[in-house]
Amino acid sequence: MNADKFVRKQITRRYQEKILRFCLRIKLYFAYIISKHYFFGICLISTLLLVVISHPAVAHQPKIVESNFLAQQVDNNSELLQQGKNYYQVGQYTEAARFWQDALKIYEAERATISQVQVLNYLALAYKELGKIPQAQTAIAQSINIIKSFKNLDTKSNLLLAQALNTQGNLQILQGKTEAALDTWQQAAVIYKNAGDQTGKLISQINLSQSLQALGQYRRAKTLLEELITELQNQPDSLLKAQGLRSLGIALQTVGDLKQSKSILEKSWEISQQFNSPSDVSAALFSIGNVARDLEAYDVAWTYYQEAVNLAPETQAKLEAQLNQLSLLVKLQNWETAQTLIPEIETNLNPLPASRPAIYARINFAESLMALAKNKSNPSKIAQLLATAIQQAQEIQDARAEANSLNQLGKLYQENGQLADAEKLTKQALTIAQDIKATDLVARAAGQLGAIAQKQKNLDSAIAAYEIAFNSYQALRSDLVAINKDVQFNFKESIEPIYRDYVSLLLQKDNQSNIKKALEVIEALQIAELDNFFRDACLDNTKPVVLEKIDLQAAVIHPIILRDRLEVILVVPNQPLQHYSTQLSKPQVEATLKQLYSSLSPGYPNNERLRLSQEVYNWLVTPAQATLQKGNIKTLVFIPDGLLRNLPMAVLYDGKKYLIENYSIALSPGLKLFPQGLQRQKLSVLAAGLTEARQGFNPLPGVTGEIEQVTTQINSQVLFNQKFNKDNLKTAIASHSFPIVHLATHGQFSSDPDETFLLTWSDRISIQDFDSLFQNRRQNNNQPIELLVMSACQTAVGDNRATLGLAGFALRSGAKSTVASLWSVSDESTSQLMKEFYHQLSNPKLNKAEALQQAQLKLMANPLYKHPYFWSSFVLVGNWL
Repeated sequence: MNADKFVRKQITRRYQEKILRFCLRIKLYFAYIISKHYFFGICLISTLLLVVISHPAVAHQPKIVESNFLAQQVDNNSELLQQGKNYYQVGQYTEAARFWQDALKIYEAERATISQVQVLNYLALAYKELGKIPQAQTAIAQSINIIKSFKNLDTKSNLLLAQALNTQGNLQILQGKTEAALDTWQQAAVIYKNAGDQTGKLISQINLSQSLQALGQYRRAKTLLEELITELQNQPDSLLKAQGLRSLGIALQTVGDLKQSKSILEKSWEISQQFNSPSDVSAALFSIGNVARDLEAYDVAWTYYQEAVNLAPETQAKLEAQLNQLSLLVKLQNWETAQTLIPEIETNLNPLPASRPAIYARINFAESLMALAKNKSNPSKIAQLLATAIQQAQEIQDARAEANSLNQLGKLYQENGQLADAEKLTKQALTIAQDIKATDLVARAAGQLGAIAQKQKNLDSAIAAYEIAFNSYQALRSDLVAINKDVQFNFKESIEPIYRDYVSLLLQKDNQSNIKKALEVIEALQIAELDNFFRDACLDNTKPVVLEKIDLQAAVIHPIILRDRLEVILVVPNQPLQHYSTQLSKPQVEATLKQLYSSLSPGYPNNERLRLSQEVYNWLVTPAQATLQKGNIKTLVFIPDGLLRNLPMAVLYDGKKYLIENYSIALSPGLKLFPQGLQRQKLSVLAAGLTEARQGFNPLPGVTGEIEQVTTQINSQVLFNQKFNKDNLKTAIASHSFPIVHLATHGQFSSDPDETFLLTWSDRISIQDFDSLFQNRRQNNNQPIELLVMSACQTAVGDNRATLGLAGFALRSGAKSTVASLWSVSDESTSQLMKEFYHQLSNPKLNKAEALQQAQLKLMANPLYKHPYFWSSFVLVGNWL
């Protein structure tokens, strides 16, 4: 949409001039933000008939959404039916169910089967929202059975069946039956299509995309959503189309397509204006504001929220936007402005009758006030706010809302040191969550209960609670990126600390079962981090491996950075698990690691670098030396944690020698991700590289010599400069089974997928591109790549988790082993190291780790390159054999 068209947008005459100024001010800035940032998404909350809006602070109540086509086919004018719908729309689900139960009795007495089906569909919705899943299943099964008992299904019956199937699919996905939900929604979509109901088909397909996301099939979900865009845009403009576009825009946010999401949301905004619907315009602006917020374009988000407040005709909608404004101010620590917003929120919140939206508004208001508590917010006022939320939840018999409210009140008492009360409230929340099988609430409440028990020095209770939380999060693993939740929680802030605290407690009891469990938990955390990085649960085929069956002369060193100490778990073949610790706090450990990383620059004092290298050596290796010698260990496999991921372990120093002088070294993202090795075969390589300056990056003149050194020793195909682009690389990978792919080009590893890339002549290869580049090879059952080499890359400056990008490239390619540089070094030294590496690799008596070790030792022996800066940058990730 061009700027002229943009500024012609109108919402109401009252706001026309204001909106013109607003649009002109932020439109170009927002477009710039989109071009510079990667969208990480906010969760998609589904209703049983249509996916609705989700946002950072407040969850919308579900709506009963029906297409006009269905409304014309079914008599919905029953007073009881309509009264139930009115209660449902405002979140009073118990009252809605009561009216629909009464209506059902009347329809059963009258033997009005079509009306029975309709009201059973509605009842299933109400029961689901109340957490009464068995009753919801019974109602929807009864509805479907009635329809299937008909000898002939007319259009009306088919549409009701499709509606029931949509509801059934949502119940299935709530129970984790994602494959079943996928099949159910596909059936519904076919029925809607055959009946000519395009809106109903849209509803089913948006739900379908959600089930694909839950299965980790984000690319399929994105393809489906892109098809829906075309279908929706071909429909005549209507408010229903605007609402569908808005739901589609939110779904596109979830799969990470920010540009398309913003475009679709703006189209929804435009249509809503055409039909002069302030509520729909407000909702569209609100959604676009959430996009801006997630992009950290906070001033833009604030302005959109403010316009949403100005236009919203309903108090609840105003309140939601204001609550997001408040949480935004809290995030920015703008305490003074936040305090001025509180009275407005209270004015809108206090008169609201009991309903789930009102209860969640209180919970989210309390969350922001708790953050303000350190800045003169009143804890007793917050407690009263949450007590009202609990009372309202009990009044309307909303178990899920009650559990959420109790858990939040427990958190308030926990933060104020009232641990006994906090424990009591959190236990109540956990019990309710378990009763209604709300796994996400179970995980949060159990994690909070573990933290409370830990503060009470009750070790056994804390471990038991953390175990419940851990198991629940594992059950939700595929949803950790886009979890179906009512109150949003953040992976780094809320999930990771639970895993680490659980490990910390387990290792305080020194027995094999606890060490084994700690290892399981920390590896699960690392897989969850990679899921979070990829934004899907792409690592489903993870299996623990037994080191004895892989390499009897390899040991695994697994450091774990905890709040109060550094723990190390040592795995040696045919020996009990061991662990040892260094009593330094996380900030102390990280400060030393940052110094060591800086010391690898050639200008740093040599004696200080060696001192730091030896200090870290003493943490990680010294306590294991006797065990390593006894086991005749030759290879050390590190599964690094935190800042250790950015450090080459080869530089650790024992006072006389570097670690690489005594052991070959490999890195692994976790033994559960260990790729099985291939039979050593005749080596051939696909080599690609850039020598000239491209896209603002400096030339790499040494790449010519590097490629020549590699290809003179091994059969090869070369893509050089202009020939090195994505299409040519994809064709070469798919058409020949090269065991080795060697890429000599600029690249960067980052914890942000959008900032992780390899440079080609005309474009960049992203993590997502890498997956598609190797897809044909996997589909054609060709042998996976034995070795991927990326020789001119570097980790993103200041990014403590940058090597997630390195692991991402390694895993997306399917390569068994990856050699890459953590920073870009001298072209000449790289050329020499690579020449020696491939020479050593051709020796069948050496594995890959040993080949890299010999290459690094030879480079170290060269007086020009004896500094670790030159030889330690290269690391081997994955299978070291």
